[in-house]
Amino acid sequence: METERYTTLAGELRHEIPKIKGSRFLATVAAVASDDEARALVDRVRKELHDARHHAWAYRVGPGAERFRWSDDGEPGGSAGKPILQALEGRDLTDSVAVVARWFGGTKLGVGGLVRAYGGAAAAALDLAPTRVVTRTHRIVLAYPYACSSPVKVLLDEFGLEPSDSSYAESVRLVVDVPLSRADAFAAAFIDRTAGRGTVTG
Repeated sequence: METERYTTLAGELRHEIPKIKGSRFLATVAAVASDDEARALVDRVRKELHDARHHAWAYRVGPGAERFRWSDDGEPGGSAGKPILQALEGRDLTDSVAVVARWFGGTKLGVGGLVRAYGGAAAAALDLAPTRVVTRTHRIVLAYPYACSSPVKVLLDEFGLEPSDSSYAESVRLVVDVPLSRADAFAAAFIDRTAGRGTVTG
């Protein structure tokens, strides 16, 4: 079953947690729409914070977070990128990326300490960042004679829909984005209300 609604970040935020044994941990979290955007943000943070020793990161992309990656960026395996990813997973976020930069403070933290530091830095930033819920839609193109305008308007009002585009030539043509779970019901109701005189594509 396709995911109808999902949660993502509403923007970008940067947050630094208190130093841990002299090491600084600064997290940058942001909304992204693709793997390429996620990697581009990692590259940008790496350039902006070029004096940091490590830039561990993780991202989840896709309505069901079906694509995800992480990197420890030189830290011991599984001690940095994975806990950052788990911070994203724990908040059920997708289309989101988190990068944690570390400035080494001279004292080794051990794998357990790194897991807590990287995961904690990402979690702290994510808890401060605003989120938004996205409803997935299916784009439908409606075409119908002018005589059907009134029942179609009533139908759109019933479903709470506003056309994203329209044209008026020999017939009316509307482009409507319908929530996935209601797309089939809306198309069937449209055919019914127009007595089969309207067409649905998409």
